[in-house]
Amino acid sequence: MNRIIRIAAALALTAGLATGALAAQGAAISGEVKKIDEGAGKITLKHGPAKNLGMDGPMTMVYRVKDPAVLRQVKVGDKVTFEAEEAASGYTVTRMEKAK
Repeated sequence: MNRIIRIAAALALTAGLATGALAAQGAAISGEVKKIDEGAGKITLKHGPAKNLGMDGPMTMVYRVKDPAVLRQVKVGDKVTFEAEEAASGYTVTRMEKAK
């Protein structure tokens, strides 16, 4: 009986971790850097759907960046993966890295 309980608990934990990983992947948006404006702390990204922001289709948009240092890590033409949120001041990139 204890073995069955341990197996059930392990399966539940595994399912929970897999669901969390899928949710995290759902927030990631694939895109391409089109323009960088370090002075204004903004970046223009051409990207696919951003479901977490209510954007069902691809588009090109200007985003503010939470950390201006990320603008020095990419250049125009780079493929990136990023996360963004909607705030009162507009859409803000909260995390970005070069795509692998």
